[in-house]
Amino acid sequence: MIDQLLDDAAFLSAAENAVRAAAAAEIMPRWRQLAAHEVVEKSGPHDLVTVADRAAEEHLTAALTALLPGSVVVGEEAVHADPRVYEAVRGDAPVWIVDPVDGTRQFVHGDPGFCTLVALARHGELLASWTFAPARDEMAVAVRGRGARLNGTGLRAGAPEEGAVLRVATSHPDYTTPDQKRALLGLAAAADVEARPCGSAGLAYLSVARGELDALAFSWEYAWDHAAGLLLLTEAGGAHLTVGGRPFHIGGGNALPFAAARDAGTAERVRGLLTAQ
Repeated sequence: MIDQLLDDAAFLSAAENAVRAAAAAEIMPRWRQLAAHEVVEKSGPHDLVTVADRAAEEHLTAALTALLPGSVVVGEEAVHADPRVYEAVRGDAPVWIVDPVDGTRQFVHGDPGFCTLVALARHGELLASWTFAPARDEMAVAVRGRGARLNGTGLRAGAPEEGAVLRVATSHPDYTTPDQKRALLGLAAAADVEARPCGSAGLAYLSVARGELDALAFSWEYAWDHAAGLLLLTEAGGAHLTVGGRPFHIGGGNALPFAAARDAGTAERVRGLLTAQ
């Protein structure tokens, strides 16, 4: 059934419309309009949630499960409320993996660098994804084995120019273990790397898929941050590797940090820098 849906243009269009509708109803009316009491710290000043995050996730949960009966939703805010929800990523039912506002800090500060991320997976395999930046009117869609598109135009990540300095976005060091921090700081200090901070993970993946960045290096594995972007990037010709030398798996248990890059050679190059510390 799932494979048939991936060939069904109406189903894919309905999922895209659900993402757009949630952003139009719950996110954009609150952009640059948030009151102080509508922004809450979850685990600290770098981990924020707003009324828009919660309302958009509720909207998407209702719309997506109605679109695919028997499916479940793993959303960032639902997992924050009940960590057991995350187990569905590894379950048998089709699962929608949702980050309602990826780049909440940017959203809170009135910056357009945020997006809504939705991915459809089953048994840990990514099947389709939607990355929507509503303030930029950019929608990137990927379907397993069928490529990636941005606003209807095909995406190809390509490869960096041979010998060029790599443009790499990295995790914030506060989100890492001491060993991971050393690996990321070592990567940033490499002579052939131009390290940049990462705001929205979803938009960073899109930047690699369109060739504006060469690679990413992340130290956490929450599926809602990575699922949509990983499929988008791989369908655009990119690749990803953990420091253990295996592709990143959304079900968890990955050796971290991991690299995602425009092509397999660049992913291996970044992985080598991460393991050199």
